[in-house]
Amino acid sequence: MGAHSKAPLVAVAPPAADAHPAPALTRDRYFDTLRALALIRVVAYHTFGWAWAGMVFPSMGIMFGLAGSLMAKSLDRPAFIVVRSRIRRLLPPFWFWGFFVVLAMLIHGWMPGWQIVFWVVPLGDPPGNAWGEQAWEILWYLRTYLWFVLLSPLLLKVFRLAPVPVLLLSLCPVLVLTFLWSGPDNRFGSALWDLSTYLFCWILGFAHRDGVLQRMRPAVVVVLSLAAMGYGGWYAVGHQTEFGTYDLDEIPLAQAFWSAGFVLLLMWAKARFRIDFAGLPRFRPLDRIVTVFNARAVTIYLWHEIALILAVPLIDRFWKVPAFERYLPLESQWFMFGVGWVLIAVFVLACGWVEDVAAKRRPRLLP
Repeated sequence: MGAHSKAPLVAVAPPAADAHPAPALTRDRYFDTLRALALIRVVAYHTFGWAWAGMVFPSMGIMFGLAGSLMAKSLDRPAFIVVRSRIRRLLPPFWFWGFFVVLAMLIHGWMPGWQIVFWVVPLGDPPGNAWGEQAWEILWYLRTYLWFVLLSPLLLKVFRLAPVPVLLLSLCPVLVLTFLWSGPDNRFGSALWDLSTYLFCWILGFAHRDGVLQRMRPAVVVVLSLAAMGYGGWYAVGHQTEFGTYDLDEIPLAQAFWSAGFVLLLMWAKARFRIDFAGLPRFRPLDRIVTVFNARAVTIYLWHEIALILAVPLIDRFWKVPAFERYLPLESQWFMFGVGWVLIAVFVLACGWVEDVAAKRRPRLLP
């Protein structure tokens, strides 16, 4: 099974923007808000483990849809330049984060083989030991994103030959893997499952950018969306015994179809009604939060699990302070969620500058 069996996560192109960021006034705040919400949902999922979270807001499908749209826009420029820029923006934050994770695993007895090369370029799942699994299991998203970036010049050309048929056929690979051939049981197989699960969402981003969705009839969009979500939901609920849960992140086929229908509605609504959340800057605190989340999306995604891991021993220390024990809800997962976000903020301040360096911007504590 693909890496979604390890974690849902998100989020998050990586949630990077275009290689040459547009001025703040021209940014699409609708997309920015969806990306911020996706990151919040990812952290919440990893805190509470809500099986229903993916059905309420399929964050990874949304993130891949947004990334596909931005990639199609960027590919108006030469493909080599765009791909190189995307890789440059992704790898330095990954290397910086990976240095600490790999070092910690080495200290705790891990001895890597040649597969350590995937800690340099994550075209396959980077190896690790059980001690650090909670930290590194989220890397399936970066690996999948990187493959989509590399494949996008070809995918976009194929899509533009026959947009609607290609979009619909992009759901076929996950059907083949589910019912006909499960793929190899190795890193390639894991990558194949994840690419197949989110291929529709990525190509849907192309359709949004090229104006295909705007030309579709509302009734057709609604019927297709509800049919896809209905099938995905039915498959998840109907196979609870097989998978032990109805959590979409554990069931690739259900994830693929539910995300397809959900993201199709979001993308079509934006194109049809020209939603841009242009009024968001009037709510300055909220607008500021959305800005920071988008400028530091890779940092938040990479470090959020470590923040949640560190929150546990930190809260354990709170028990030793009588006032904290009496007045703070130390047993509540919501309290852990809050402490996790405090630690994420610390990591954003301490490590977020790497994203600026990767994007060839002047390093700043906050954007």
